[in-house]
Amino acid sequence: MSAAVPAPDATDAAATERGTAPLLPVILGADIGVYALARSFHEAYGVRSIVVSGAALGPVARSQIIDNVLLGPDATPEHMVDRLVELAAEHPGRRLVLLANSDWLVRVVVRHRARLEPHYIVPFLSGDLLDRISDKATFAEICADLGIDVPRTIVQDFAGAGEAGWQPVAVDLDYPLIAKAASSADYQDVHFDGKKKVFEIASPAELDALWVSLAAAGFRGRFVVQDLVPGDDTHMRSITAYVDSRGAITLLCSAHVLIEEHTPSGLGNPAAMITQRIDPMLEQARTFLTATGYIGFANFDVKVDPRDGTYRFFEVNPRIGRNNYYLTAAGANPMRFLVGDRVDGLAVEPVVVDRQVLYSILPHRLLLRYVLDPALNARVRALVKAGDVVHPLRYRGDRSLRRRAYVAAALVNQVRKFRTYYPRPTSTGF
Repeated sequence: MSAAVPAPDATDAAATERGTAPLLPVILGADIGVYALARSFHEAYGVRSIVVSGAALGPVARSQIIDNVLLGPDATPEHMVDRLVELAAEHPGRRLVLLANSDWLVRVVVRHRARLEPHYIVPFLSGDLLDRISDKATFAEICADLGIDVPRTIVQDFAGAGEAGWQPVAVDLDYPLIAKAASSADYQDVHFDGKKKVFEIASPAELDALWVSLAAAGFRGRFVVQDLVPGDDTHMRSITAYVDSRGAITLLCSAHVLIEEHTPSGLGNPAAMITQRIDPMLEQARTFLTATGYIGFANFDVKVDPRDGTYRFFEVNPRIGRNNYYLTAAGANPMRFLVGDRVDGLAVEPVVVDRQVLYSILPHRLLLRYVLDPALNARVRALVKAGDVVHPLRYRGDRSLRRRAYVAAALVNQVRKFRTYYPRPTSTGF
């Protein structure tokens, strides 16, 4: 692993040692992943982050390590970019690093790179590559060409859905199957009853009804229909990587997912996982990143197919991911790799994380109810007993009474959500 990070200091004393201007992270969004990024910056460099969002939601509200800049609920992407330029002018002499942690916000930043880069370090991939890899249909094609396993995929294009005589293509997969938007950015502002992030479709009639709803709602992007890979949430895996400005993969970390969120809007987001080095899977991620010329953070969703043991790659997110704090918890703070590369101009020593730690946003008793495999359940209990467990919102450097009350309420709320949307584990995770 590369050199140790200097101890945190509120004035970013590390900047003095580096001979650079003080660091100022600016992060777009307001969810738990945004807070985790601010926490990682604070742990590594002692700096407060500016969080720019429509509203100061619970994870970033009343934080002692965050300064919230509120745009209001009606702000457009153009308003956001205008405010970011204003913010840069308000902080002369600072090294501004701009991060976003949702697909649509990444797309806003990349599309407005020309306006933002004179003021900010913008550590994202090119617009052309973003369009290619963010589309799940194109992603599947790239993986197939590289010999990376993916579920069998059929693409449904809604570009002509508003024209008379349009008909969806036939789907010859076995049921149940999975359906989801090829591009989450295209799906962001589409609204209809029963909208979900991912659909488990039980029959042809159910699939036809989904096509009707999408067409009527004005969706004109692409949907992918995929073979449902069997196995519950514990068959899922997560990979996070950082590719530096030279094209070198300097950070790789994988994790064994234990349980995912099951609310309609959060379906598929890991709620608990154990970091675990899985070299065969990491090598496939390395192949993808190298072949595509990827730059910046990437987060892969993968599932182990119990039928043959293969790693089925579902998608790559062009960002660090909502649950990024599992890297910091395992000893590889990803902000060190970013700052070393983009701020300090260093070739950071590559790291493949091999320390095991339990990352969880759930109460332990709730988590253990959903981990049915005895050996895996025992691993969870052992990590809890050893204290190798972390919740991203529980931070000693940000422990006001209001923050502690919010974290406690969030844990209770997880119990309510699982009772409502996933009262007992199933063989498929749906």
